[in-house]
Amino acid sequence: MLELVLFGSFLLLLFIGVPVAFSMGISAAATIIYMQGATALFPTTGIMYASMSSETLLAIPFFILAGVIMELTGISARLIELADACVGHRKSGIALTTILAALVFSSISGSGPATVAALGGILIPALAKHGYRKRHAAALVASAGEMGIVLPPSIAFIVFAVVASDYERISIGRLFMAGIIPGILLAIAFYLVARFLPREMAQAKKSAKAHVDKAMGRVPHVGGRGFVAPATSGGSADAMPGSGPSIHGSYGNRGKGNDAAREETRGSSTVLTLEDLPHEAMIEIRTTRAPWPVIRTALFRAIPGLLMPIIILGGIYGGIFTPTESAAVAAVYALFVGLFVSRELKLKDMYKIFTTAGIQSSRIMFIIATATLFAYVITKFRIAQNVADGLLSITDNAIILILLINVVLLIAGMFLDAISAFYLFVPLFVPVLVELGMDMTTIGVFMTVNLALGLVTPPVGIDLFVAAGIAKIPFGEAVKGIWPFFGAGIAVLMLITFVPALSNFLPDLMGM
Repeated sequence: MLELVLFGSFLLLLFIGVPVAFSMGISAAATIIYMQGATALFPTTGIMYASMSSETLLAIPFFILAGVIMELTGISARLIELADACVGHRKSGIALTTILAALVFSSISGSGPATVAALGGILIPALAKHGYRKRHAAALVASAGEMGIVLPPSIAFIVFAVVASDYERISIGRLFMAGIIPGILLAIAFYLVARFLPREMAQAKKSAKAHVDKAMGRVPHVGGRGFVAPATSGGSADAMPGSGPSIHGSYGNRGKGNDAAREETRGSSTVLTLEDLPHEAMIEIRTTRAPWPVIRTALFRAIPGLLMPIIILGGIYGGIFTPTESAAVAAVYALFVGLFVSRELKLKDMYKIFTTAGIQSSRIMFIIATATLFAYVITKFRIAQNVADGLLSITDNAIILILLINVVLLIAGMFLDAISAFYLFVPLFVPVLVELGMDMTTIGVFMTVNLALGLVTPPVGIDLFVAAGIAKIPFGEAVKGIWPFFGAGIAVLMLITFVPALSNFLPDLMGM
């Protein structure tokens, strides 16, 4: 009956649309009243306050502040520019650009939705211009955002370390290091899916090049790679082996606009724009490697962003500062970059920056406060022990139990954010998983990856909601494109769950 009061009221409140934080707090309070009466609620304020005053959790607002600042300084565009310069010429180069940019930006923001919001405005239109359906473009960027809570500095790992400390102490630094290989595996899986997306891409590419050739009046060069432009009234024909207009990057026209790449013919003032070409004519136009000066310039512009994860992780693993102190250092560094390096921040922007970071931080802290009360009820009234005993009574097969827990977490991730889910399920599942012989590092990583998949699954799927909004398509249309990426994520999840070495190799190598 006790479990019915707690979980039944919680699910009912979620069903009628009450926010998760309020649902957890109200259902926990209702259970306390049911068991001990209204007077037992008085100590709960102290429990909630203590949960928010943890020194470890102080890292969260600082990391959020650093992410907001770096987002406003245009670092996302510079990371995309660097990735594009390095790999944009390859087959499915725009997809690889998306993955690499998300990989680095995730190491700055520590948040999935923030990664999608920062990169999606540039990459989703670019993916669409390169022939991807909008639903697949939105799905790829949303999936890439999952890496935001898996790669360090992950806010989810910070919360897990705090919640799990009641059962076994685990350092945040170890969890940060443990998330690197799983994050890279997710990146590889998502890129492979994007690389082999619909077969009509090949036909679309041929059609696009045909449109370009027809519009320019070019004919294939004898060598098979370049084209010959016909003579204009002002000059002779010029062979252009291996060349062509660079819409994707527009290296010959930097500063003239990427949306309308231009090709200027020698001996003529004629300028041909591609603005009026059909949409599919912009697919993978650039097939040649970017020149070194372009890569060097893009690298130089992206250095401030690339240094952020190095400072954070290097400081932690070098013993220079704690994870909480590294978050403060990251925020100060981001301010320094914005004000004195890129100079894209002004003093008048400070109010917006601190207000945005404050609102985001307060939301998370309120969730932590009410979720802590929920976890307190689960522990105090031995609900966790009852659930553990119930699971172990179903079967003694470890593989079946772990798969069952994975399924429960996947379903929960469709409705709950990772922070709420940790406070709800860590007390329930960690004792069971420890009993089955799973180490805390693997538990933290596989639970985080599992809940990361929830960022793109309906009906909530906040990453997918953000991406669909940027792509200007209905949420249901974006859902149609997410399933191949979700399947790839499940495959990585199974690897992480049943191959603990993937999570433990780097932390053990570093002696953590």
